[in-house]
Amino acid sequence: MAKHERARTILLAAGGTGGHLFPAFALAEELSHRGYAVDLATDTRGDRYGTDFPARKVHPISSATFAGKSPVALAQTGWTLAKGLRQANALLGEVAPGAVLGFGGYPSFPPLMAAVLRGIPTAIHEQNAVLGRANRTLAGRVTAVATSFDKVKYTEGIDASKVVLTGNPVRSAVRTASTIPYPVIWADGEVRIVVFGGSQGARLFSDLMPDVVAAMPPDILPRLHITQQCREEDLNRVQSAYAQLGISMECATFFRDLPERIAGSHLVIGRSGASTVAELAAIGRPSILVPLPHSVDNDQLLNATRLVEAGAAWCIEQSELSSARLAEDLTALIDTPDQLTGAAKAAQAVGRPDADQRLADLVEHLASRSA
Repeated sequence: MAKHERARTILLAAGGTGGHLFPAFALAEELSHRGYAVDLATDTRGDRYGTDFPARKVHPISSATFAGKSPVALAQTGWTLAKGLRQANALLGEVAPGAVLGFGGYPSFPPLMAAVLRGIPTAIHEQNAVLGRANRTLAGRVTAVATSFDKVKYTEGIDASKVVLTGNPVRSAVRTASTIPYPVIWADGEVRIVVFGGSQGARLFSDLMPDVVAAMPPDILPRLHITQQCREEDLNRVQSAYAQLGISMECATFFRDLPERIAGSHLVIGRSGASTVAELAAIGRPSILVPLPHSVDNDQLLNATRLVEAGAAWCIEQSELSSARLAEDLTALIDTPDQLTGAAKAAQAVGRPDADQRLADLVEHLASRSA
């Protein structure tokens, strides 16, 4: 393959979860718009995105995490990673990319290590406020480290010259929603609240929110409009509870237009996964965040903390959460709408809806070394 053709081919590598694949998806779209050929290396979980991911081809790569400490478990993991490294090395010979970018998760490890060994320009992207374990292992070996926050735990020992703040790429629908101004909160007017949080968050908030609303002052209840994501088994009881309280609401298991609904809201209540935090900041909406407890490396708490430090959110750890506490906090915010407006401005100030372009610029720079 000619050097010019090599420089116009990019290999992305990502774990098979949405948190890794969604920002990779956004970057692949931007690179495709710029005329690059994009391939994706992931694990078997990524197959379900194969028809939609904007890549020429999705390549499954064997990988494993060090989940057990027994000699047998370690040996099995080592064998799987070695197999993945052989697969990745063969893939690099076939694809001949100008650069390889990893989005974390252990399926990104074999392609990145194989690229490092071949001398291909490499980068990792970290979505959270703490380097994940795979990215932590790779950070000292790759050409560049792209971050979503200005402060990221475990980057302290990395050469500062190769750490680039890009933000976390978001979906095109989120970028569109980011252009919608924060809605005015009129005196005695409607207050729109969006509640969501993935499967575990949906269960938590389905159990909690009706009691929260019931504990709020009666004069506030007619002003509330709640949009809430619920699990299917919780949907009817949550709707019934709100109906008994006379609350205007929309409850569903999934909202296809969630970015638009977030943009139309005055406040969001949810978890603080990397994608959620990136979208809240990009759209510029205040939030009350309840980090998932016991998450790996406490990443959700650190993500929420970054927004709190910016004045864009309020964080309540799940161990400290109660219906009375949340009802009190919600009432205080509704009674002082200037706080919500200020937090919306702060969120938008730290949001980076152009993160896909920033990251694409970095990839182009790396690929130019192969030209």
